[in-house]
Amino acid sequence: MSLVLTEDQQLLKDSAKNFCQQNAPVSVLRKLRDENSERGYDEAVWQQMVELGWPGMAVAEEHGGFEFGYVGLGVVLEESGRTLVSSPLIASVLFGASLISEAGSAEQKSALLPKVVSGKLLLAVAIDEAPVHKPQRVNTKAKKDGDHYILNGEKTFVLDGHIANKLIIVARTEDDVESTAGVSLFLVDSDAQGLEVQRTLMVDNRNAARLTLQQVKVPAESLLGEEGSGFEALDRVLDIVRIGVAAEMLGSAMEVFDRIVDYLKQREQFGLQIGSFQALQHRAAEMYSELELCKSVVRAALGALDDSSKSTEDRARMASLAKAKLCEVSELISNEGIQMHGGIGMTDEFDIGFFIKRARSAQQFLGDATFHRDRYANLHSF
Repeated sequence: MSLVLTEDQQLLKDSAKNFCQQNAPVSVLRKLRDENSERGYDEAVWQQMVELGWPGMAVAEEHGGFEFGYVGLGVVLEESGRTLVSSPLIASVLFGASLISEAGSAEQKSALLPKVVSGKLLLAVAIDEAPVHKPQRVNTKAKKDGDHYILNGEKTFVLDGHIANKLIIVARTEDDVESTAGVSLFLVDSDAQGLEVQRTLMVDNRNAARLTLQQVKVPAESLLGEEGSGFEALDRVLDIVRIGVAAEMLGSAMEVFDRIVDYLKQREQFGLQIGSFQALQHRAAEMYSELELCKSVVRAALGALDDSSKSTEDRARMASLAKAKLCEVSELISNEGIQMHGGIGMTDEFDIGFFIKRARSAQQFLGDATFHRDRYANLHSF
C-alpha cells in the first residue's frame, strides 16, 4: 500500500489548501461563533465546496458523484482541519451519504445521493444515546405497524441534526439492548410528526442536536436495508467516518505544530529566540515525530477504504488505530500549542484556543482513544 499521494491526489490537496486558506480561514469560524450562527456553517462557503465537487468525492458516478475515493475526500478533510472549516461535509457526506451507499436500496440511492452531491439535501445520522460512544447499545425502538414503523426513543450528540432535511435513525426492532442483531436503520424527515429536535451548542462551535421520538410514524419504504440487519453496514460506515475525522484531526494538529514552530522562531526571552532553548527543541522534536507517524497511519487507513482487497476487519483495525493515535497526538499538540504560546495562548484574541476546543470534541466523536485501543485489542483477539 502506497503512503504517497498520486499526482491527482496531490493536486486536489493543493487546491483544497488554497481554497480553505482563502475562503474559510479560522476567522470565518470566529464570526460564526460571535453571531451564534444557527446553521453553524457559512452557506456561501458550503456552496463553493459543492461547486468544487467535494460532496461527490466518494459517491459513485451513477449517482452523480466523481468516485475519486476516500483518499481524495480524506485529503480535503485534512486541509479543512487546518483552518477548522465547519460544514456539512462530515455529517451529510462522509456519514450520511456513505450509509445510504452501504445500506440503501437502488431506489434510495438514486433518489437521495444526487441531492446530497448537489447540496440540496442535508443528512444527519442519529446513533448515540449516552454520554459515551457505544454503538451497539440501542434503546430506541421501532415497531412494525402494518405498512409503517412506529419509532420511540432519544438520541444525543447528533452532528448537524438540527439542520438536516433527513435523519437516519438507528433503532432496535428486537428487544436485546446490547446485541448487534436486531438493529435497523430508518430515514426520517426532519419535520416528521412526533420528532422533537433540540439544538446543542458544542465547545468547538459546531452544532449537534438532541432528538426525542414519540410515536414517530414512518413508511416501511424508509427502512435502509433489511429489518434487524443494519448494524453490519452501520459498523462499516462508522469506520469510514472515524478515518475521515482522523484525517481532519491530522490537519488541525499539523496547523498547530506549524504555528508553534513559527512562534518559537519569533518570541524572544532573555535576549534569545525561545526556539534556541534545548528543552523546547526536544518537545518540538517529539511532536514532529508523532505527526510523521500520524501521517502514515491516516494515509494507510484511507488507502484501506479504497483497496478492494482489504477485508472489513482490516479496515476496522486501521480505523481504530488511526482514531486512537490521532486522539493521543491531538491532545499532546493542542496542549503544547497553549503552553508554548504562554499567556497569550489562553486569550480569545489568539486562534490557538479554537484548535484545542476542536481537538477535544473530535477526540470524543465516535469513540475516544480508550474506546479504540480496547476495540483494536479485541479485533486482534488480545
